[in-house]
Amino acid sequence: MRRIYNAVTAVLLTGIMIILATVLSDPAETSAYAAGPGAGLAGSGTGLAAPSTSGALHVEGAKLVGSDGRPVQLRGISTHGIAWFPDYINEAAFQQFRTEWGANVIRLAMYTAEYGGYCSGGDKTQLKNLIRSGVRYATAQDLYVIIDWHILSDGDPNTHKEDAKAFFAEMSKEFAANDNVLYEICNEPNGGTTWQQIKSYANEVIPVIRANDRDAVIIVGTPNWSQYVDQAAADPITGYDNIMYALHFYAATHKDDLRAKMVGAVQKGLPVFVTEYGICDASGSGGIDEASANQWISTMDQYGVSYVAWNLSNKAETSAIIQSGSTKKSGFTDSDLSASGKWLRAVLMSGVADGKAEAESSVSAKREHLTGNK
Repeated sequence: MRRIYNAVTAVLLTGIMIILATVLSDPAETSAYAAGPGAGLAGSGTGLAAPSTSGALHVEGAKLVGSDGRPVQLRGISTHGIAWFPDYINEAAFQQFRTEWGANVIRLAMYTAEYGGYCSGGDKTQLKNLIRSGVRYATAQDLYVIIDWHILSDGDPNTHKEDAKAFFAEMSKEFAANDNVLYEICNEPNGGTTWQQIKSYANEVIPVIRANDRDAVIIVGTPNWSQYVDQAAADPITGYDNIMYALHFYAATHKDDLRAKMVGAVQKGLPVFVTEYGICDASGSGGIDEASANQWISTMDQYGVSYVAWNLSNKAETSAIIQSGSTKKSGFTDSDLSASGKWLRAVLMSGVADGKAEAESSVSAKREHLTGNK
């Protein structure tokens, strides 16, 4: 009798495993996460897209897709300048952002020309070690990670082009085997820097990365603090695959006009990645406009645009997600979060909840059908 019972049990368990595998792999079952507006697409970006499930990312048309060809959306958090806030690069914080908030990408922002910047007297060895630690922690926590060459006061990326080439040569060689690393080669070109100047810079830096990593996604900034994606759409970089273009916004300043510019670029086939945004004004320290921020989120979800919020720090500015009085570097609770932090957590968690609820409901329904429980 025990052998018969064990045999029946084995058959039932096998059937359940087959059903579960079907739910997890059937494109029809998961299409709500892979395409379409709103929470369904947000669920794709947060609940399902991870290095362990989506693998190495690549670009198809205007979309960022996983190794299986399904569109994915990355949604996460950018550090502030790692030279100024190094302690936030820790595995416990990254784990919390993934498991409790639903983030699936971390951006490591390394300033180049500001005080302590990579090209302005900063400790290059220490900064590179912080990048290495950030990549290691992100990898351990099943997160994608963006290595950001954060130009700002050096508005033309050609100013420190040779430093950039040497840095990306070293980093791309070191992380060539990582499926989860993306490279952002010029944060916010500004000060009248033209798209042709940026394009010239990119055409020298991209092949440096490609010499070590033929397929990693590379994100190129656009003119006017990464806003003029329309110029890139009219004259994109050619000769290389897996290139995306940065758009940055601050919701209290940038509204319908810039959203329309983003949508127009995507509709023309440009792969746009919002590698930095805030819900305050462009100073990073003004008033919050949640209504505009929510409109941005809705539009980005509708078009499958990935987005990363600025910033992980306790700096006394509106865009910082940690209260200035909090000294914690992980284990954040409500009392540690700023208004921006609370808003961001709710946005990231909403996609995870929607995606998980639908997946669990589908699995449960198939299990009940198998066992005859109505």
